Amino acid sequence: MAAKMRSAGAGTAAAAVAVAALLALMPLLAQAIAIEKVRQLAAKNNVTCVLVFGDSSVDPGNNNVLQTTFKGNFPPYGRDFFKGRPTGRFCNGRLATDFIAEALGYTKAIPAFLDPKLTKSDLLYGVSFASAASGYDDLTANMSSVLSVSQQLEYFLHYKIHLRKLVGVKKAEEIINNAVFVMSMGTNDFLQNFFLDPTRPRQYSLRAYINFLISCMSRDVQEMHRMGARRVVVVGIPPLGCMPLVKTLKDTTTCYQAFNNLSFSFNSLIRRKLHSLGKSLGLKTAFVDVYAIVLDAIKRPHRYGLTETSKGCCGTGTIEYGDTCRGLTTCSEPEKYVFWDAVHPTEKMYKIVALEALALIGENVLS
Repeated sequence: MAAKMRSAGAGTAAAAVAVAALLALMPLLAQAIAIEKVRQLAAKNNVTCVLVFGDSSVDPGNNNVLQTTFKGNFPPYGRDFFKGRPTGRFCNGRLATDFIAEALGYTKAIPAFLDPKLTKSDLLYGVSFASAASGYDDLTANMSSVLSVSQQLEYFLHYKIHLRKLVGVKKAEEIINNAVFVMSMGTNDFLQNFFLDPTRPRQYSLRAYINFLISCMSRDVQEMHRMGARRVVVVGIPPLGCMPLVKTLKDTTTCYQAFNNLSFSFNSLIRRKLHSLGKSLGLKTAFVDVYAIVLDAIKRPHRYGLTETSKGCCGTGTIEYGDTCRGLTTCSEPEKYVFWDAVHPTEKMYKIVALEALALIGENVLS
């Protein structure tokens, strides 16, 4: 009798383990199905590539060749990238745009347009013009000696010239018209500019500066449209008050609510303006609410397999980013962290953002 009971107990335990394993696999299965659906939609709608503009959230290494201190081309950055090499990405691995491009079926990692190793074939599958420390306000980029959006668009013009030489004028225009354009910036306009340097606060109140940034975003989207963009995805700013660096500077253990309120308000205006531009210009657009995505991961980490939400993986995780992260020890399990350094997300968090972005792209840009 006892043996039967032990046998039954073992069977129940084994079944429970099997069910748990199946449940763990279900999100992965759902992700795979969602990605395959987006890939099919991309093929059906002749999507050609992904072209990226912005700041460190989407810079794969353009700053490597610039005379600036804002670089991430040294360890421990790139720890979990292919072959464990630093590329200039401010992350332990890949960025959200890398995962988006992979899901659409083009490349596993979007190259930097200024990468000396860029090949002609790379031009066909998408590149990034983004520059870490940049922003909608050209002054933000100029303060850090990085590429402003105006300069990024100039390099996009160079890209068009190279593309025309490679495939001809007609095919080049077709590639650009069917590309997905991604813009991701805004954080530095506040943290590296308005709240740090006195120039803009002398000219604008915070509310007026936000409106100025919205007008800059509008100008940039209109210029992209003039240059051939027909599908535009804009990524909002994250909850700035939850960045470990901000919490350290504000001497708080919880998210600094005033900065989060700012992020929420700014994103609401960006979303509204993008929708308006879509209608007036005939663009297909999508807004990625990275504020809501990151905040949900911080509030409900176990839903995403995360455990550490308050500090980064590099050094103490409270103040280090960029050059101050150079050569420091890192946590053993970054896949359980929201932040890689005191400012930037981990590859795991970027993948979560990418999955949400892909769903929006499928619904709004590829429909």
